[in-house]
Amino acid sequence: MFEKVLIANRGEIAVRVIRACRELGIKTVVIHPEIDQDSLHVTLADEKVCSNDRRVYLDINAIIEAAITTGAQAIHPGYGFLAENPNFALACENAGLTLIGPSSHSMRFMGEKTLARKIMLEAGVPVTPGSEVLADLEEAKIQSEKVGYPIMLKASAGGGGRGIRVVQTPEDLDKLFPEAQKEAQLAFNCPDMYIEKYLDRPRHIEIQVLADKLGNVIYLGERECSIQRRRQKLIEEAPSLAVTNYLRSQMGEIAVKAAKAVDYVGAGTVEFLLDQQGNFYFMEMNTRIQVEHPVTEMVTGIDLVKEQILIAFGEKLSVNQSEIEIKGWSIECRLIAEDTSRDFRPSPGTITLFNPPMGPWTRLDTHVYSGFKISPFYDSLIGKLIVWGRDRKEALARLERSLLELQVEGVKTNIYLCKQILSNAQFIEGDIHINLLEDLLSQKIIIGGIEDGRN
Repeated sequence: MFEKVLIANRGEIAVRVIRACRELGIKTVVIHPEIDQDSLHVTLADEKVCSNDRRVYLDINAIIEAAITTGAQAIHPGYGFLAENPNFALACENAGLTLIGPSSHSMRFMGEKTLARKIMLEAGVPVTPGSEVLADLEEAKIQSEKVGYPIMLKASAGGGGRGIRVVQTPEDLDKLFPEAQKEAQLAFNCPDMYIEKYLDRPRHIEIQVLADKLGNVIYLGERECSIQRRRQKLIEEAPSLAVTNYLRSQMGEIAVKAAKAVDYVGAGTVEFLLDQQGNFYFMEMNTRIQVEHPVTEMVTGIDLVKEQILIAFGEKLSVNQSEIEIKGWSIECRLIAEDTSRDFRPSPGTITLFNPPMGPWTRLDTHVYSGFKISPFYDSLIGKLIVWGRDRKEALARLERSLLELQVEGVKTNIYLCKQILSNAQFIEGDIHINLLEDLLSQKIIIGGIEDGRN
């Protein structure tokens, strides 16, 4: 087993990885900027490498050097930052370091969206009708007419909901094409765009896969990720009310096929759009651990981060497909420091009080505490509240109770927004789709702001 692992990340995921390493008897190293010196992941790590550059989490050379200098044999990238950067994966390979994730070529294949679509089509994976990379606006118009409006205009190198526009008419395309191209260039340093057919009110369903270096690939059920705002997930659950046992096996087998098509190794997530008729289409593959991985852990009992580490070391998967059983229901709320009454602006500052909820089958993955200073330079996620219940009704009741107990003072948060979603009749009934939250907000059925002076 690895003796030492460097974590090239921060926040709750860095804490999560450190805890998994500790349980496996592995020493940990973190590289961090000075502004993170009081962060929980820095406190918990066995060794620290401090940098005066707040962008160090994106500095490939600095991270590689820190790993070599401290004697780490492997690097865990977490999510975000360099986690899906094939150049970083290649740098690790060239330095003789093990990246706890897929190879650089697998990452590159899945990271370039039009290439991924092509590979999936060749592998027999269903994809939405669409195009390859568009040469210019004129080609976009031609391809859009072939596919039929409305269409989705998407960044080829995209992710995180950026560089995406819904286009209803040719006139809209004239305006939105250069706008999306500019956003893609700024976000990904790549202006390439492609189109996909727009699906009406689909669900976002993703399948968790694990693949070892011996060729074994399994799926661990689905996650329902349709509650989104600006294409950023907010509430996730496992399983999904829309997925039958038969559909689960269909989607799972296709996800395994997708992973095998790119020689995937590690933990990965294959994302699909599920339409109202029960047809599903490949959207993309996330070549990293997902933010929402805990709901899968809660219903399967499998520690996905430990599995990542064991797989990277060369171990065989700890379970077979026949041993995977979905038990009960798990729901997660992402807790974000943002002012929901001011267009969801980030709310940096000092958390003066942080009182986490307690109780059975309640989990809080976080890196914050009373006195913690939220930096304006990084993501505003402050934690994830996850619960488990014997069924969805019990899980919802447990999550509502936990949100009532949770106290965060000193900064604005989205806690009240989460409470409103959980009490919404349409959400309770499970009649959800990727545009539901945006619809509820625009209709003011759900509002931003705070509740009775509390977050």
